[in-house]
Amino acid sequence: MTRTTAARTDEADREEWELIARDDPLLSVRDLRTHFHTDEGELRAVDGVSFEIQQGEVLGLVGESGSGKSVTSLSLMKLIRSPGEIVDGEILYDGEDVRGMTGERLRRLRGNEMAMTFQEPSSALNPVFDVGWQIGEPLRVHEDLKKGASRERAVELMRQVGIPSPEARVDDYPYQFSGGMQQRAMIAMALACEPNLLIADEPTTALDVTIEAAILELIRDLTDSLGMATLLVTHDMGVVAELCDRVAVMYAGRIVEYGDVETVFEDPRHPYTQGLLGCIPDPTASTQSLDPIGGEPPDPREFPAGCHFAERCPASVEDCERTDPRLRTVGDDHYSACIWEDP
Repeated sequence: MTRTTAARTDEADREEWELIARDDPLLSVRDLRTHFHTDEGELRAVDGVSFEIQQGEVLGLVGESGSGKSVTSLSLMKLIRSPGEIVDGEILYDGEDVRGMTGERLRRLRGNEMAMTFQEPSSALNPVFDVGWQIGEPLRVHEDLKKGASRERAVELMRQVGIPSPEARVDDYPYQFSGGMQQRAMIAMALACEPNLLIADEPTTALDVTIEAAILELIRDLTDSLGMATLLVTHDMGVVAELCDRVAVMYAGRIVEYGDVETVFEDPRHPYTQGLLGCIPDPTASTQSLDPIGGEPPDPREFPAGCHFAERCPASVEDCERTDPRLRTVGDDHYSACIWEDP
């Protein structure tokens, strides 16, 4: 096996982004760093993340809880609030710097050009307003539609996302909807202004298998029919396999493997990705033994000097504790951040 020992530098950050860059992305994230300033120290939730999304593509951002996925997605729309702060990096939407947007330009971006569905729709939907009013709100804000026109469009959107009898249900309140129907309502709200990019943060959390499959099929169908790009944030590698074109595997604030879904699943090169795939049960097997990843992720206030995964990695050697690896090419459209050529 061959090892490399390049330390992380600003030049290495630039080289890593150039390595994965493609032509004319809709969204390009370059060395994004989002930290939280706490009394216990600087919490580096997102610690140098780079990825791109093309128009019409579904990119899966996958990793354990606490890996920085949701903070990354919130950063893309400048939704980080104190004590959090985007401290470095670029977020380029269609070539325009999101970090530099303020006022009316930022308001136009949110909902009109980029839209987001949040975890736990029961919490995200306002219980005191009917669902139709909430779906129509982006249309009243961004397209200046009157109440009647926005309600009519809300009915169309509810039908588009598969909510039955939308004319009858448009005036219902969130508590009258099941979890799956609430999720569909959230997607309808996000799609109201026909955004170019949908950010779906754990869209199938707490849903049963049948409803989960329907929501995933809905997102895929809408991505294809509307030609929009989708960033799917999830902890479930099975969901990535079902829905995504490309995948970015995130661990402890960083991307550790990145590439075409089929390639990554057939030939995972980073030990963390291998561990995640080893935790997926085979529904066709009568008996099987799953191999969970041992240990716990590092404290984001005290990341180790070397590889963030070293303490949990079965392939770890002494160099892993002092070498901070970067993404490098391991195949066609396939990148891994590990010092070993053959992890």
